[in-house]
Amino acid sequence: MTTISEIPAGSINENLPTTLFRFATAGSVDDGKSTLVGRLLHDSKAILADTLDAVARTSADRGFGGEKGGIDLALLTDGLRAEREQGITIDVAYRYFATDRRSFILADCPGHVQYTKNTVTGASTADAVVVLIDARKGVLEQTRRHLSVLQLLRVAHVIVAVNKIDLVDFSESVFRDIEADVQQVGRELGLGSDGISDLLVVPVSALDGDNVVERSERTPWYTGPALLEVLETLPAADELESHLESFRFPVQLVVRPQGALAPDAVAAGLEVEAYRDYRAYAGQITEGSVKVGDQVSVLTPGQAPRTTTVVGIDFAGKSLEEAAAPQSVAVRLADEFDVARGDTIAAAGTVREATADLYAALCWLSPKPLREGQKVLVKHGTRTVQALVRSVSGKLDLASFKLEGASSLELNDIGHAQLRLAAPLPLENYLHHRRTGAFLVIDPLDGNTLAAGLVKDHPGDHEDERYSI
Repeated sequence: MTTISEIPAGSINENLPTTLFRFATAGSVDDGKSTLVGRLLHDSKAILADTLDAVARTSADRGFGGEKGGIDLALLTDGLRAEREQGITIDVAYRYFATDRRSFILADCPGHVQYTKNTVTGASTADAVVVLIDARKGVLEQTRRHLSVLQLLRVAHVIVAVNKIDLVDFSESVFRDIEADVQQVGRELGLGSDGISDLLVVPVSALDGDNVVERSERTPWYTGPALLEVLETLPAADELESHLESFRFPVQLVVRPQGALAPDAVAAGLEVEAYRDYRAYAGQITEGSVKVGDQVSVLTPGQAPRTTTVVGIDFAGKSLEEAAAPQSVAVRLADEFDVARGDTIAAAGTVREATADLYAALCWLSPKPLREGQKVLVKHGTRTVQALVRSVSGKLDLASFKLEGASSLELNDIGHAQLRLAAPLPLENYLHHRRTGAFLVIDPLDGNTLAAGLVKDHPGDHEDERYSI
C-alpha cells in the first residue's frame, strides 16, 4: 500500500505516452465531488468560454458566495434540474477532457446511499477512482462502502482525496489522522494486496484548487504531486493487466457480405469479388491480445471447444498482424465453424470447461430484494441466459468487512449467492479476469438491472451442493 505523500515529486514518470485514461469520483454526500471535477475541468482549461459564461450567470442567479464573479464549479457536472435545485448529484455525469499528456473520460458519481448503484456503474470501467473525504468528517460508513465496492471491482488505482482541507486551516495533523484511518481500512479490505491495485492519499481543496491541478504553497508539509499529476502518470488498467490475461473475444456480429456490397462501399473502391467469400466475427477484445497464426478455441454453450487458427484481423478497412484489448476488430478463422453472437473466441487451452453453476459476489442495485428460488436473467459477455437463485450465503458487514449470515439481499447490499444457469457458460474468476469474470443480473419481467455480479471460484458443481463461505 502506498500513500501519495510518500511519492517524491521528482519520481513521476515524465516519459509516459499520451493514452486514454478513465477515472471516476466517489464519496459521501457533500464531500465536494462535483466541485472537484469542475475544478479539474476549469484549471486544465477544458471548459469552453460560452459554457463558462452560462455557469457564471447561473452561479450569480443562485447567489453563489465567494469573491465577486466567482462560479459554482459543481454546475459544470450537475446538469439535471433536480440536481441544481437540491445541490446534489443524482446521476453519473460523464465528462471528456485532455491535457498535453493524456486524454480523460471522467465519471462523476453521486454520494447518496440510495445512488450507490451509480457508483458501481461509474467504477466498473474505471482505471482509477478518486474517493473524496470531507476533512471535517473523516472516514464515514459510505466511505467504507465505496472502498469495499472498489476492492470488489479490483479497480487498479484508488486515490483518496481529503477535501476541504482549507476548512481545517490546512492542518497536517488532521490529514495524517485521516490518512491513518484510510490505511487501516485499506489493510482490512486487502487493497493493494493483489499486486495490481494501489491506494494513494492526497490533501486537496476543490473550492480553492489547492493540490488539484497545481501543488499548493499552503500545504508545505505535503511533498507529493498534485492530483492531476497523479492521474496523468498512472498506468491504465489495460497496460497493467495485458501481460497477465489470455485472449478473450465475445462475438457481437457475424460479418458475411457475400459480395453484395452497398453501392456507396463499391463507390469507395471496395472490390465485390474480394468479399464474395468473406466471413469474419466482429466484437471487442476484452482481454489479452491475438496475432495472425494464433491457435484459438471457439466456445459455444452446450458444445465442446472447437480449435482453429486466426488467419486474419481486420480493423477499419485495414488488415492487422496483431490486436489487443480494448480494440474492436473483425477476426477471420481458418475453419468455417458455426459461430454466432454470444459465442466467445479465446486463446486455445486457456479456458475451463463451461459450467451451469455460478457462485458469485453481488452488488445488489435494486429496491426489489433478492430471494432464494427467484428467477432472473444473467448477461455474461454477449450472451443472456435464464437462471435460478439457489442460495444466498451471506452479506458484507461494513463495520468488520466480514460476511454475516443472510437469506436475502436488499438495496446496496454486497453479498454472496449461488445461481443455477439454464445453459452452461465459460465462467472465469473475476480476480484473474476482470472483464470476462463480470456479469449482470437482470429482472426478466421489466428488463431492469438488479445486480452487478463477479464470478468467484467454488469447490464443485454438484446439483444439490450448498456452498459455504
